[in-house]
Amino acid sequence: MTKFLFTTLPSNDLGLLTRSLPIARELGKHGHRINFCNPGKAPRKIIAEAGFENILPKSPFYYLIAGDVSPQNISRFISQKKRLANLKQLAGLVKTQFQYSTARVRNVDHFMSLMGMLDENFIRANVNILLNLITETGTEVVVDFWNPYACMAAKIIGIPLITVIQADLHPQSKGFIWWSSPPADLPRPAPVVNIVLEEYGQPPIDTIGDLLIGDLTLVIGTPEIDPLPETADVQYVGALLWERKPAELPSRIDNLRTDQPLVWIYTGNPRYLKGMGTAFDSSVIISACLEALGNEPMQVVLTTGYHSFPRKFLPLPPNFHLEPFLPGLAMAERSDLIIHHGGYGSCQTGLYTGTPALIIPTYSERESNARRIASQGAGDFIVPETDKRGRKKYVSANDLRDKTYAILSEKSFAANARRLGEKLKTHGGAPQAARLIEAHLKP
Repeated sequence: MTKFLFTTLPSNDLGLLTRSLPIARELGKHGHRINFCNPGKAPRKIIAEAGFENILPKSPFYYLIAGDVSPQNISRFISQKKRLANLKQLAGLVKTQFQYSTARVRNVDHFMSLMGMLDENFIRANVNILLNLITETGTEVVVDFWNPYACMAAKIIGIPLITVIQADLHPQSKGFIWWSSPPADLPRPAPVVNIVLEEYGQPPIDTIGDLLIGDLTLVIGTPEIDPLPETADVQYVGALLWERKPAELPSRIDNLRTDQPLVWIYTGNPRYLKGMGTAFDSSVIISACLEALGNEPMQVVLTTGYHSFPRKFLPLPPNFHLEPFLPGLAMAERSDLIIHHGGYGSCQTGLYTGTPALIIPTYSERESNARRIASQGAGDFIVPETDKRGRKKYVSANDLRDKTYAILSEKSFAANARRLGEKLKTHGGAPQAARLIEAHLKP
C-alpha cells in the first residue's frame, strides 16, 4: 500500500478536483491510501461526499488563497495564528493581484504571476505549508493537478511526483492564447521562484510549466484536441470525469417535458471574492442566458456546482430550473446542448456524452478550450466583451440566442461531439492513469 497525497491549485472550483477524484477512486480500489488537500468550500463538500479524507494545513493563509476568507476579515485569523507575522501583508498581495487580474491570461507563467507568484514571501509561505503537510502525513507520493507549490515541495523532499496536466500547461506548448504571438513584456515569475528553489538546493527553472512536469506526467484529452510536440515526454489518458454513484438525476429534472429541447447551463463559480476583480467570474453567463433564453420554447436547467447563486437574478423565468449540483455525465446525456464557462472538465463532459456546447469562456484558458472544440465542429463560443471602464462583462443576448438555435438545429454539432467522445474513450481514462502510476512506482 502506498500513501498518496492528491493536491490541486487551492481554489474554490471543482474542475481540477473532479479530474483528480476518478484516479483517486481507482487507486483506492487497489488498496492504496488516498488523502486530499483542498481548502475550497465547494471542493471540501465533494471530497467528503466521495468518502476521501481531506487533510488541510493548519495555516489560515491556505484558506485565504482558496477564496474562503476575505482580506477584510483576515484580522481574526491573525489573532489565532500569530506565528505568520506577514499574513496581513500577503492578504493585501492576494487582493491586489486579483484586482489587477485580466481575462487575457497568456500562459501558466502569466496566470501564476496574477496569483501572487511574483512575490518570494508568497511563494515561500505556500511551499512551507506543503512541506510541513507532506512531512506530517507521511506522504509517499504526490499526485498533483496544477499546484506548483506542491510540486516544489515534493521535489524538495525527494518523493515521487506524478503530475496530471492540460496540454496548455506544458512548457513545450504555446500556452493559453496559442492563436496569436505573445507580447514581449509578459511577467516572468521564474526568477523569483528560483530564489526559493536555490534556498532548498534545487535547480532553477525557465518557466512555471517546468514545475508541473513530474517524474511521470499525464495529459488529459487527446493529441487531436490537445496537441503537444512529439518531443514532450507525456502520456495521454483521455477523459477524467467524476460521477457519484448512483448518479441519478432528480425526478423533477429527469421528467422535464421532452417535446422541447433541454439546455443545461453550468456556470461554475458565478462570483469570486467581493472586491477582488471580476476577471474569472461567471455571472455574465447567467445574465446573458436569462436575457436570451428566458421564456423561449425550451427547458433550461441551471447549476453552479454548489456555489452560491446570486440573488439578484431571482426570480427565474418559468422555463428555468435551478439546481445547486447535478451529476455531470447524467445531466449531459439528458441534454441537447450545454452552455458553460469553458472549464476543461465541462468541455470533456460534453464530448464524452456526445453533447454539443456553446461556450462563454471567462478567461483565456477557457477560451483555448472553446476554440479547440469549435475548430472540431463540436460547438461554438462567444467571448464576453468588457465595458469601457473594463469592469463589467457582457454578452449579446441576440448572438447567444442565435447560436443556441443554430447548434440545436444543425445535427453535425452533436455528431462531431460524439466522434471526439469516442476518441477520448480510447485513451483509457482513470483506470489507465492508475495503471501508469502504479507501473511507474514499481521498483
